[in-house]
Amino acid sequence: MKATRTGMAHHMGSSRHRPEDEAARRRWQHPESILEEIGLAAGETFIDVGCGEGFFALPAARIVGPHGRVCGIDIDAEALDLLQEKSFHEKLGNVVLHHGAAEEAVLCEGCADVVFFGISLHDFEDPVRVLANAKRMAAPEGRIVDVDWKKEPLPLGPPAAKKFDTEHAASLMAEAGLRVIAVADLEPYHYMVTAVPER
Repeated sequence: MKATRTGMAHHMGSSRHRPEDEAARRRWQHPESILEEIGLAAGETFIDVGCGEGFFALPAARIVGPHGRVCGIDIDAEALDLLQEKSFHEKLGNVVLHHGAAEEAVLCEGCADVVFFGISLHDFEDPVRVLANAKRMAAPEGRIVDVDWKKEPLPLGPPAAKKFDTEHAASLMAEAGLRVIAVADLEPYHYMVTAVPER
């Protein structure tokens, strides 16, 4: 199966966004604060599934530092090219990118401290399979984190019918062999569900 295109451009309705679009997004979503809340630390491995152009991946690369690693997965090759350019520009040598469908992508077995979905889980054709891959990639003490749109009418994002509420997201995680350990509200538009592998 193929995953649909992920990342901010998909949600905002254009194929590519400009730097000022990222600045606008930062008014309603602050990636550094979210990564701090999930406890991302120097030296860790962070896998960003549906990484797009790096809204979360680049801040994660700065946090994990030269002894850590950020792996991005996306089906959008152009977005990955732009992310690679940005990482080169910042001299971030810890970013590794994989072009392909998340349903097919298992970059490692048990290597990731965090497997992250930044407003992308609802986009996949087979989210349970994607989450099962996330479980395989997560370390025994790793976390799987889903940040997504609240399932309610909002001025941004996809139609409410396309969104997952927290209960549905948690049920998908359980089906994939994950155990939810926390659900948090991220004002104004998002929630965060954190799970761990059920061993």
